[in-house]
Amino acid sequence: MKTAMSLILCLAAGASAFADEGGTGHYLPGSMASVGDGTPSSPMFVARLNEIYLRGSIHEELPMAGLGPLNVHAQSLVTGLTLAWRPDLDLAEGLSYAMSATVPYVWVEVQADLPAGGTNIRRTDEVTGLGDIVLLPLMVGYAAARDLQLDARVALYAPTGDYEVGRLANAGKNYWTVDPTLGLLYLGKENGIEVSAFAGLGINTENPDTDYHSGTAFHLDGTVAQHFPLLGGFAGVGLEGFWYTQVAGDSGDGAFLGDFKGRTVGLGPVLSFAAKVGGKDLVVEFKWLDELDTVHRLEGSYFWLKVALRF
Repeated sequence: MKTAMSLILCLAAGASAFADEGGTGHYLPGSMASVGDGTPSSPMFVARLNEIYLRGSIHEELPMAGLGPLNVHAQSLVTGLTLAWRPDLDLAEGLSYAMSATVPYVWVEVQADLPAGGTNIRRTDEVTGLGDIVLLPLMVGYAAARDLQLDARVALYAPTGDYEVGRLANAGKNYWTVDPTLGLLYLGKENGIEVSAFAGLGINTENPDTDYHSGTAFHLDGTVAQHFPLLGGFAGVGLEGFWYTQVAGDSGDGAFLGDFKGRTVGLGPVLSFAAKVGGKDLVVEFKWLDELDTVHRLEGSYFWLKVALRF
């Protein structure tokens, strides 16, 4: 287990799907939650493929792209390519620096009831294309103890995805989000026990096309897992939980339902495997996160597959 930390610690980056204005935020539960999402402690280049499938529904009226649909059901498949670089540069003893970028390609389908002439018409919209790019220009890790790492980073979600007012499905959100995040990561080199947590604050700008300002949201993700030798590498089995809540309500001329504060909490299993392949470090992680209690948001499940190769 002495090399487990070096094999598993690769990188972190987010992904994007819908908006608080449309029932979820830029940050997706599971984006940063485990030691595999920590800042690399040694110089390297990392390429990671992220596959995320999410589905959710809500029966109440939901502000979405200038509309107020009812009985919304949405699903999305996101394929994201993350590239991260940890240069041969230590800011101080035990203090490492890295940066990353994630480019997502998304498919989104939304079905909803829209009022028309005193009745509701069921409508389906679908879109495929570039999503909102995620930039992490600042990722800092500090080796606080032998098996303990402290982490800090700032994520920027750029409105690069296609967006259209009056369309239920959109590839992007049409606003910026700044998301400073702190992490605490423990992985025992001898016992293989992992306890990790990331806490962040998503601060959004206003959507200029709908005059809707999604409120600031706090998110907390954590993982408890056991890692053990398997097939020449290290496997991990554990449980991941998340909590997401808006600490400021929605606002702006387009917020026709008022502050519309949302929150959600969820839980699910996480499996991982790390090994040497062709002299390179390969890390694979799968998780299924199910929402248990949701208010003013699409409620459903998140399925994650992360495959990272370290050079």
